[in-house]
Amino acid sequence: MSEEIRYANGQVEMMQSGNILTHYYKSGIVKSQGPLKENLMDGQWHFYRENGMVHQVGTYKKGVKDGPWVRYNKAGALEYEALFEEGKEVSKRLYH
Repeated sequence: MSEEIRYANGQVEMMQSGNILTHYYKSGIVKSQGPLKENLMDGQWHFYRENGMVHQVGTYKKGVKDGPWVRYNKAGALEYEALFEEGKEVSKRLYH
């Protein structure tokens, strides 16, 4: 099954194919992508900047942050690593 929503300019804003949900910027660049389970974010998700570079990668469980998360700065360098348990940040390491 495939479902999609479009921006006024005709560009796809959101598309679901099977259990994979993808959001797009108006430019057509992927904004975020990851699996759904029972209509909730569940599994590893990738979030992108408007230029297409990876911004964050993290894991959800039943729609809540749960597991490792990493964030990258605008230059693509690792900015921080964090660990979440049931939506609460339990550890964080910053990089400069």
